[in-house]
Amino acid sequence: MKLFNLDSISEDIMNEKEKQNIEWKETWKEDYLKWICGFANAQGGKIYIGKNDDGTVTGITNAKKLLEDIPNKVRDVLGIIVDVNLYSEENKDYLEIVTLPSSYPVNYKGEYHYRSGSTKQLLKGAALTQFLFEKTGITWDSIPLDNLSADDFWRDSFDIFRKQAILSKRMDEKDLNMTNEQLLDSLGLIKDGKILRAGMMLFHQNPEKWINGSYIKIGFFESDSEISYMDEVHGSLVSQADKVIDLIFTKYLKANISYEGVTRIETYPFPKAAIREAVYNAIVHKNYATQIPIQISIYKDKLYISNDCILPSGWTVETLMGKHRSKPFNPNIANGFFRAGFIETWGRGIEKICEACKNYGTILPEYTVYPEDIMIKFEALNTAKNIAKNIAKNTANSSKNKIEENTPIVLEFLKQYPETTQKNIIENLNISKRTLERIISLLKEDGYIERIGNNRSGYWKILK
Repeated sequence: MKLFNLDSISEDIMNEKEKQNIEWKETWKEDYLKWICGFANAQGGKIYIGKNDDGTVTGITNAKKLLEDIPNKVRDVLGIIVDVNLYSEENKDYLEIVTLPSSYPVNYKGEYHYRSGSTKQLLKGAALTQFLFEKTGITWDSIPLDNLSADDFWRDSFDIFRKQAILSKRMDEKDLNMTNEQLLDSLGLIKDGKILRAGMMLFHQNPEKWINGSYIKIGFFESDSEISYMDEVHGSLVSQADKVIDLIFTKYLKANISYEGVTRIETYPFPKAAIREAVYNAIVHKNYATQIPIQISIYKDKLYISNDCILPSGWTVETLMGKHRSKPFNPNIANGFFRAGFIETWGRGIEKICEACKNYGTILPEYTVYPEDIMIKFEALNTAKNIAKNIAKNTANSSKNKIEENTPIVLEFLKQYPETTQKNIIENLNISKRTLERIISLLKEDGYIERIGNNRSGYWKILK
């Protein structure tokens, strides 16, 4: 505890008005212990007693008593130490309570409060679970399980893993020449002789014996209220990853068939690489404690993947879409998927999804983040084609000449998808390579478009 007698507030203290870890209170109330708890559980902060909402000093009459009482109350109720300082301005006393971030969870009478931005939150449910995990250095998937041994596992998932790990070159064949129990141990999935929850989820044939909802639901919808058919993909996470993408692209999606010479080309409504990455990301990052399955909703023109998960503290949609570090919710499950070659470990999942969409000629996916749920929406490639054709109906002239007929279609398509390739234009608009090359040449000559960059990574700039 310190006693200060200052004639004026320093510039540093004035600047604190702009910070989010500051609270001003005119009088002390026991309830403010919750705010101290929230600061300790977050990044720390300061509470000034004897200031109004705009930071102006109003003063308190019992400053010296509070100077003694507050540290004791904080210690007794919260179990932490705070620094309480006495200041004076124009003969008005006020207190500064400095709370440092705690390395362990702090509770107020069994409640866990958390400072987020300029508000205090009472943590409950999955958010509380995640907070406790982060503070204690424990993850959901690192919990050891009793009464589970390697003999309880079928070999199928281990066989899939070994095959994928060799194909991906993430593990050598000689390193995989071991028993299933040794493999679990080499992946860090055994601790003190007990198999971790991640090991069970990755390889056990029935993880729902322990965790309800650890499966994937797929449905095809004619409309939001009308489902035509559906499937559930059960089993180990490794086997789910092995089955789910094939099921989506064989049963739920129809490919448009075209030919280049004698070569048959199948074009699906959604880029397979993007869907695969999104599904695998959902499996790895899912908060299985909610016991709600991953849900994939497929329509003729769109596809949704909904997944119960919790973003790392402070992350937003913008964080996801930008360059970010890898921070999986289930690091042990993520490591298993990495070794199998299903995912990368560099936080490039969403970047790879967007790259796949760009290369395919479809628009970027749309992310919606809820408190405990993330949903990703993909637009079908045919949607882009239809947009261009519908607009073209109103703009194309009556001439039957292919170039005149298709020029406005191509131009509108380039406006909608400037990063598309000539191959994608040909596939989507069903025009010949020769016709497209002539149209592009005319549009350039007439000053409508300009190519920026090279053919592989550049884009079309619309000038008119």
